[in-house]
Amino acid sequence: MSRQSNRTTDSKKMLCKDYENDEEVNKQLDKMGYNIGVRLIEDFLARSSVGRCQDFRETADVIAKVAFKTYLGITPSVTNWSPAGDEFSLILESNPLVDFVELPDNHSNLVYSNLLCGVLRGALEMVQMAVDVRFVQDTLRGDNVTEIRMKFIKRIEENLPAGDE
Repeated sequence: MSRQSNRTTDSKKMLCKDYENDEEVNKQLDKMGYNIGVRLIEDFLARSSVGRCQDFRETADVIAKVAFKTYLGITPSVTNWSPAGDEFSLILESNPLVDFVELPDNHSNLVYSNLLCGVLRGALEMVQMAVDVRFVQDTLRGDNVTEIRMKFIKRIEENLPAGDE
């Protein structure tokens, strides 16, 4: 476990060296997470035997109660639903990704856990849901909780090649 977490920390240090500013590092962390999410969804569906969600509220519950519990050992709260029901917040009382992390003063705009946003976006895209995912609050930046905001954009229509119908 410690060997793997050292590798993750080392790769994030490399990102800070390779890119000009925190915004570029944040984009790369999101991209890395997206690539993980695209692959992780297959494992999740095989392990959990969760069927197709009927609506975005059900999707939010599955993410919080099954996915986060399975992969991070935590169960975030699903709160702050928009009146239209197309946007909500995941509130993480603790974030295991930042347990042993301190942001250097010169990287105050770095969103260390931005990887999670990419994972969620990539996984949901593979089940035909386009979403916007972003951090609103982060304990690493001094907030009381970590808040991830998710907004449903659209259902992705699967286009079959001609003749495959």
